[in-house]
Amino acid sequence: MTPTIVLPVMIGGLYAAGVYLLLDRSLTRVLLGFLLLGNATNLLLLSTGGPAGLAPILGYSEPEAFNDPLPQALILTAIVITFGVAAFLLAMIHRSWRLARNEAVGTDEEDRRVAARRGTDADELDPDDLAPEDRAAMHADSRAADADELVDDVGLPTGSGAR
Repeated sequence: MTPTIVLPVMIGGLYAAGVYLLLDRSLTRVLLGFLLLGNATNLLLLSTGGPAGLAPILGYSEPEAFNDPLPQALILTAIVITFGVAAFLLAMIHRSWRLARNEAVGTDEEDRRVAARRGTDADELDPDDLAPEDRAAMHADSRAADADELVDDVGLPTGSGAR
């Protein structure tokens, strides 16, 4: 039996279309891309089983002619996982539509602001050198100057006398 090029080309096309759809901001296209990736993975697992064989029934044929059941079991597992993630994505799409009447993911301005900062390592940063809006919460200049001004809601003693 000669191998054909149809199955690998179809698997590659499904993967390419799935990745292309995953990179969109529309959650519906992300769902369709994920489903295409799941189907491409199922075809890839099916192709790992090799040529078609006989059913592994006792006494029906020689063990060398049996079909390998492992790829079929992996495909069933992949179908269940794809179904679960697709249900989760559908719930996200429904929730997004009910809240905002839009299912496209918006641009996060905080992510853009962080991406625009120069590329320094977090260990190299001194919080005192950052702009006040870039400093972490509870930095020294944002806390109360005197510890006695802090309100303790559980009534424990404050100051240096607490041990």
